[in-house]
Amino acid sequence: MLVGQSGGPTAAINASLAGVIDGARAAGLRAMGMRYGIQGFLNGRMIDLDSALPNKDSFDLLRRTPSSWLGSCRYKLPEPGTDQSVYQELFERFREIDATAVLYIGGNDSMDTIAKLGSYGRSIGSSIRFIGVPKTIDNDLMGTDHTPGYGSAARFVVTALRELARDADVYDLKSVTFVEIMGRDAGWLAASSVLAEPDLILLPEIPLVEDALVERLSELLSHKNTVMVGVSEGVCTPDGHLVCERTMAHGAGTDEFGHRAALSGTSRYLASMIKGRLGCKTRAVELSTLQRCASHAASRTDLDEAFELGRAGVEAALAGESVRMCAFDRISNDPYATRTALVDVSSVANQIRSVPRSWINADGMGVSEEMLSYVRPLVGKLPPLLTALS
Repeated sequence: MLVGQSGGPTAAINASLAGVIDGARAAGLRAMGMRYGIQGFLNGRMIDLDSALPNKDSFDLLRRTPSSWLGSCRYKLPEPGTDQSVYQELFERFREIDATAVLYIGGNDSMDTIAKLGSYGRSIGSSIRFIGVPKTIDNDLMGTDHTPGYGSAARFVVTALRELARDADVYDLKSVTFVEIMGRDAGWLAASSVLAEPDLILLPEIPLVEDALVERLSELLSHKNTVMVGVSEGVCTPDGHLVCERTMAHGAGTDEFGHRAALSGTSRYLASMIKGRLGCKTRAVELSTLQRCASHAASRTDLDEAFELGRAGVEAALAGESVRMCAFDRISNDPYATRTALVDVSSVANQIRSVPRSWINADGMGVSEEMLSYVRPLVGKLPPLLTALS
């Protein structure tokens, strides 16, 4: 059983790896890991996971360790119909280690890798099964209720906003704090901040009109001192340009998959703009990579479900499934209950699942009760926080 990790890390991605290893061991299979994803595997970099995790203590530690223990990559395979040389090399390496199945833990681009490997494998009559195990804090994968990694990132975001709100409220003066939250194309993570009760939430799904934002903030400041705004890094203007590009000399670069990368500056631009137009104190806070590696704020539900999907991936491969992605179907919010499912990975690869418009307020600056009900069980019970003085 060969497994790799790819794309951005999360606080739960190693729990899925642990689930794959556990499932392989239960089936009597040797577990091998790709070092630095499919790109590292092409360079002959592998690790015997049974030897690397010889006892219960090391295995349990892996489940709780943030980031991608095997290492990651952002490597885009060519289309099988245009360049088969890399596939020929990969499948030769698969045969050398006698791989029964290949599992890849990742997001949209990792599902693209599984789809292409599965397509080529079918074209040559290979019996190797290819299964995608989802992860992404962005929660933007099609075909699943949510993705491992999201709940833990959301828990950190909510915790940070609650604490920042207390910090911002210590002075008797008017202030606006913009907290920049990851989310390149979809606003799921920024929307999760609803649990911290910010005054406004700005998402990529709704273009930002500066005059409307100024008007809302002016109204809020007329009756309260401290205003908190959760803002997604991917917020755009009505003409389709990223707000953050107004602070970047050369715009946002792209990765191998053509995605806008290294977004930063949305909160800084908005803080500067509002200070200039309203004359109040403003602050920009970028949570940055803490959102995806803060294991101290990990959601227990998230870690358990990530492990469950790793095992489900192994079980799917052993059942003869291939070119599929493991997924969650939600049965109930209260009590919270899900079941695992399988979806065609080709319907997931390179697609974006946005926050439903019906879950966003009419003015585009907040989210509805549906979002609150959706995210609450994924985050779990939050620690108590002293309320503000009346």
